[in-house]
Amino acid sequence: MSPTEKAANRFRDLLAAERRSADLYTGLADAATGERREILSELAAVERRHAVHWADKLHDLGEAVPGSRGSGLRTAVLTWVARRFSIGAVLPYLERAEHADAGMYDSDPEATAAMAVDERSHARVLTRLRGAEDLPDGRAREPWHRSDRSGALRAAVFGVNDGLVSNASLVMGFAGSGAASTVILFAGLAGLLAGAFSMAAGEYISMRSQRESYQREISLEAQELREDPDAEAEELALIYRAKGLDSEQATQAAAAIMKDREVALNTMAREELGLDPDELGSPWSAAISSLFAFALGAVVVVLPYLFGSGKAALICAIAFAGLALFTVGATIGVLNGRGAWRSGARQLLIGGTAALLVFVIGHLLGASAT
Repeated sequence: MSPTEKAANRFRDLLAAERRSADLYTGLADAATGERREILSELAAVERRHAVHWADKLHDLGEAVPGSRGSGLRTAVLTWVARRFSIGAVLPYLERAEHADAGMYDSDPEATAAMAVDERSHARVLTRLRGAEDLPDGRAREPWHRSDRSGALRAAVFGVNDGLVSNASLVMGFAGSGAASTVILFAGLAGLLAGAFSMAAGEYISMRSQRESYQREISLEAQELREDPDAEAEELALIYRAKGLDSEQATQAAAAIMKDREVALNTMAREELGLDPDELGSPWSAAISSLFAFALGAVVVVLPYLFGSGKAALICAIAFAGLALFTVGATIGVLNGRGAWRSGARQLLIGGTAALLVFVIGHLLGASAT
């Protein structure tokens, strides 16, 4: 197959995909009311513009542009669900699909920069749209919720849990083997240090990669603002409409923001990319916090062997570990909006079972070695 034939086949596939998306949004718009109907209609119009682009590409190659082959089963099913139940029933599915296709045109030399912007913003628009209700006054209903917005508390709790479970299992394994108290102590300290520094190194690399990725996205957004500010203004207005503003208010707000390039970039990063340019995360802060969180959990079972030995130290280590496991589990339960007692008991059962299994394995290995 020649390069021209390959390109033509690819353009036909993209044309068909964009037509199906346009038909789907049109069908959903027919099932919606109010602002949702208008926004879905605009999304359909965007997809039709993309389809025209690929049709023009085929024409430039001297190829015939195929006619529409119908909406397809997916469009028929989703449209029926939206009409039978509600638009809200299908929006989560659409949102996931748009997130999966968000970068489909980012590195495509045949697509325009505006098309890449459109695809990345569609998922964000649908996310906003999913949270909006068509209330009489046009405002979106805002659900009450609890959240740890920074994620710092959640990360700290899970870091403590990792250190506690892994080091408790390690110490119980050595204790089960019949090792001397000093050996158990040094094994526990080694596990604490190795795990803490490993966690810190992994978190540093992860956070640094994430930060660089976010910075690249913001840099691309800045480039798009320079090259096509009108398209960016349209996308921002569409996002504001999905959040509950009417068309005129959304357009005015977007126009006002676009007057200042720095404010526009900051706003687009937040609204379109879901990023806060001032809070992209610090690799060093993440590494240090992970180190101390892991060490805090890991030291629990080491403390009894610092001040005692023999069965007394083992019993204290088991008691300390059990109490800590329950406390961590209860805290995780509270963070997740679940019952503290049930979550604590579950964590105690899981962590305790892991430590017990390692204790038994250590005992068997220790007995076979003697």
